[in-house]
This record gives sequence, structure tokens and C-alpha cells, in this order.
Amino acid sequence: MRNIFLILLLFFIVQTVEAQLFSKERILNNENFDKPRWSWGYFLGFNSYDFKFDYINETGQPDIEVQTSAGFNVGLIGNLRINDYFDLRLEPGLYYTERNLIYPGFEEERDYLREVKSTYIHIPLLLKVSTKRLNNFKPFLVGGFSTSVNLTSNETNPEDNSVGRFRMTKNTYYYELGFGIDFYLFWFKFTPSIRGVFALSDELIRDEDPNSPYTSNIDKLSSRGVFINFTFQ
Repeated sequence: MRNIFLILLLFFIVQTVEAQLFSKERILNNENFDKPRWSWGYFLGFNSYDFKFDYINETGQPDIEVQTSAGFNVGLIGNLRINDYFDLRLEPGLYYTERNLIYPGFEEERDYLREVKSTYIHIPLLLKVSTKRLNNFKPFLVGGFSTSVNLTSNETNPEDNSVGRFRMTKNTYYYELGFGIDFYLFWFKFTPSIRGVFALSDELIRDEDPNSPYTSNIDKLSSRGVFINFTFQ
């Protein structure tokens, strides 16, 4: 599913860029759209979260397998214009995702499978660095830092993997890097973008048993993900 969306997004961008570069008619839509100091909008999109494991003993046992799936994003945008090339953006949103962890060495599904369903309130503060506007589109790079609140973390739950309960920290910090293109349409500005998100902190809550086969060999567990957002302003 993620590959299909990427292909459609790339096709749309290529077709629009080609039309803007080679079309003889270059009427500027929303010519003064970026002039106000503040602007607002919303976004819809998709995500794919993964886990990165750092092990205490790299050769002690096989790696834990992560099965990912496509999730859904929705949120709001507040944009502060600094000048023609720099903007500061706040993009709070609700992100839903699901990952399955497959632990080696077990035969029963209830033992080797851990379903990790996460609902995040994700709040990034981003610096948007744009090129000069080219007809009705403007490419940009974006980067910054973010934090999230995992509403389904189980951080304070006393039950652990001994009864099938996988636990994570409630708060996490990230850095983000990405790119996109602003398209100035007749009525509004439409922006497809793609962003990589990388956790800085350890998110694992360890089991009570210090020799737990689920957490004892993990030095650090951190999320990483890809966001594909479609912004309307």
C-alpha cells in the first residue's frame, strides 16, 4: 500500500512540474499567498513506523523481527513566515500505527507475537527552507525536532511480557528531515511532502524479570518512521 501511494505521489509531482516548466501559459495562482506573516491549514496523510534495536549481546540470539503496516495521520498547521525562503512551522497531529514484533525461539503465537498498537499525539517544530517560486510550484526542504505522547504506551501498567503485555515510554523525542513541493492552485495551496522521523530516546519499558527473553538483551529500542502528508492551506 505504501509503495502505491509513493508511486501516485511521484506521478502527480512529475506531471505538475512538467506542466509548469514547459507550458506556455504561466498564469500565477494566488500570487500573494505567501505574503501574510501567519497562515494556517491542515494535513492528511499516511505513516509507516518501524523499530530500531540496539542489542547488548549482538551475537547472543537472532534479531527480533518487526512487521510494519500503513497508518493514518491527521492534524493542523501553523506557519510563521520569516522571509521569502524561511518559514517556521508547528504541525500538531494525531498519528495511528501498528507494528508486530516476532520474537525468535518460541513456538506458540501467544509467546512469540507482540502486537504494538500506538496512537500518538505528535508535535513537531520545523524549519522550512524553500527555493524561489517557479511559476505555480515551490520545492522545499524541511527539518526540525519533535515530541510525541503515546496514548497507548502501557508505561504505568504493572503487567509485562510475562502475561503478553508489551510496554513503551509515554513520551518520546525525535529529529525529522524531509522535502516537498508547494503547488499554488486557483483556490488554495496544496503540498505533498515526505519526511523521515527518528527517535532520540529509548522507548522500552523493561520487564520485571531481569532475565526476560523479551527485554533483557535490548540496550535501546527507538522508533523510526516515514510520513507522507498532504497539506491544504
